[in-house]
Amino acid sequence: MFRTALTADSARPDGGTIFGNLGLGRLDDAGIPWHVLARYLDPIPPEDLNGVAAVLSLGHITFDAETVAAADDLELIARFGAGYETIDVEACTHAGVAVTNTSGAIRRPLALASLTMLLAVGHKLRMKDHITRTGRWDEREDFRGAAFDGKTVGIVGFGSVGSELAKLLAPLGMTVLGTNRSGHSRAADALGVRMVELDDLLRQSDYVVVTASLNASSRHLVDAGKLALMKQSAFIVNMGRGALIDQEALRTALRDGKISGAGLDVFDPEPIAADDELLSFDNVTLAPHSLNWTDDFTRAVSSSALGAIIEVAHGRRPETTLNPEVFDTEAFRAKQRRRLD
Repeated sequence: MFRTALTADSARPDGGTIFGNLGLGRLDDAGIPWHVLARYLDPIPPEDLNGVAAVLSLGHITFDAETVAAADDLELIARFGAGYETIDVEACTHAGVAVTNTSGAIRRPLALASLTMLLAVGHKLRMKDHITRTGRWDEREDFRGAAFDGKTVGIVGFGSVGSELAKLLAPLGMTVLGTNRSGHSRAADALGVRMVELDDLLRQSDYVVVTASLNASSRHLVDAGKLALMKQSAFIVNMGRGALIDQEALRTALRDGKISGAGLDVFDPEPIAADDELLSFDNVTLAPHSLNWTDDFTRAVSSSALGAIIEVAHGRRPETTLNPEVFDTEAFRAKQRRRLD
């Protein structure tokens, strides 16, 4: 039996899930029993995974080497989302656990959300909304937006989301720069995006959008030194993970007027503290790590994640697997044999 568990962070007090209808009936139709883990513990105690073949993970809970090594029945961790910094993928491979994510499904919604934040920051929407609500109509001249046409956008972590964002930016008459770990991208060539080093991107860009994935080498990728390279007139938007930017350095840069503003959908840690100085800046637009949460986002991501579970349950290999070599390991094959015997 291919029993599936949802991590406890997916549950609402009323018994539903935080994303609403995830289409879990697909598992019922496939004959796959499922339940929500009763305890919200991080990392998950191995005993909570006894008899569990697959976990649908929202990404907040850690799957470390100790957890996956002791989860004798676990064949799959299906991420509901793109980031997998809370999952030790290498340890999963050794333990015979496949890991999938939904990067393809999240690409368009996250690119649209990035464009939304970019436009909001540049147009100073936060303060325009505020002065309208507080009867300060006559101050609108003080919050004139920044230009977009002819300006340069730099995308940090140019990959699938970055390429989608570049497509959305094309009609705006902006130059698009990109940077990533490899230093090149076939998609960039096709889209007219110029790949450059991070330092050059920061120096040249009027708007910087961070969409990189978080790992040990990318933590604080944009630190005080990198922020100092930016134009004083420039804005930075973070749509990836909070720890990609050194938040203390960002506070300092904003406080000292070293950059013109920021748009943040992610924080380090989350949720952002109620007394965080970032909440007090007029030139910072914020969202609670949910700007890309739309109806089509939920449908697409859920379809991808549940599809991966059904594929593995039926002995197939999902295209969204992050460690496809796992399927040829004896550890994974042994788990499948035990389940099917």
